[in-house]
Amino acid sequence: MQKRKLGKSNLEVSALGLGCMGMSFSYGPPKDKQEMTSVLRAAVERGITFFDTAEVYGPYLNEELVGEALFPFRGQVVIATKFAYELKPDGSPGWVRLNSRPEHIKQSVEGSLKRLRVDAIDLYYQHRVDPVVPIEDVAGAVKDLIQQGKVKHFGMSEAAAKTIRRAHAVQPVTAVQSEYSLWFREPEKEVLPTLEELGIGFVPYSPLGKGFLTGKIDETTTFDSSDFRNTVPRFTPENRKANQALVDLLQKIAQRKTATPAQIALAWLLAQKACIVPIPGTTKLHRLEENIGAAAVELTTDDLREIESAASKITVQGARYPEHIEQMSGR
Repeated sequence: MQKRKLGKSNLEVSALGLGCMGMSFSYGPPKDKQEMTSVLRAAVERGITFFDTAEVYGPYLNEELVGEALFPFRGQVVIATKFAYELKPDGSPGWVRLNSRPEHIKQSVEGSLKRLRVDAIDLYYQHRVDPVVPIEDVAGAVKDLIQQGKVKHFGMSEAAAKTIRRAHAVQPVTAVQSEYSLWFREPEKEVLPTLEELGIGFVPYSPLGKGFLTGKIDETTTFDSSDFRNTVPRFTPENRKANQALVDLLQKIAQRKTATPAQIALAWLLAQKACIVPIPGTTKLHRLEENIGAAAVELTTDDLREIESAASKITVQGARYPEHIEQMSGR
């Protein structure tokens, strides 16, 4: 597996990471712990060194799983986690409110360190921008944690370009994580140019469109009642039918390259900029291997031009999140 550096930082990770959320949260009930431990360890054996989790996934379950599974590989892997939510006192799924007050961040980090079984968090993201806490205070709190040796790098998720600039002026931001794929290209307008200018890495989550770009989902697919895609406008049966054009495009290129639509979607992201490290999530070993195979797919300038030309004629239907979640992005 090739390596990439996140921006100008010295944080080197595998060109593809592994998003761990779906192992415990959002995509149906939590998966079997032993099976997920096997997938996580198989990822390390196959060259993946970058793993993504968060306090809110579960809550807590995902960090515990990742911490236990990757404990034998301490020092060989980079684990990213996130703060920003005030969780329910009884530990049930969901959250009470956003809370990025410095005292809350300093509480959150202690729990994450314990669950991840590490002495320092490699990359600590603010999960969503808190509109009532100045971003300078958040960056300052993380700066303190870095000085104390509890955190190594500061990251932000779904933040607007101007907010990233303000934070970066207080504590250099190593990476920004936001949704980015052929079916959600909003970051290209302001965020990506800002990151390039400031020397910040970019970590696209949902690089396979929450599974849609794999070609394994169509308008007839049904999801488990606890799968959050049931609430996503883009995943209504009629929108899935309309958005099939994008999958057809990936399928066409995939056939020519002897690859899969998922591999083309990931290879397209890797070809955009050298500082991009996608984190596709999966709970299945054969999908993990398929995703890793994307790093070996070479898209030529002509391939990229063809994808760009065809994609520009496709209008993706449906919002990517329910409105109350969408409002938390791009602040």
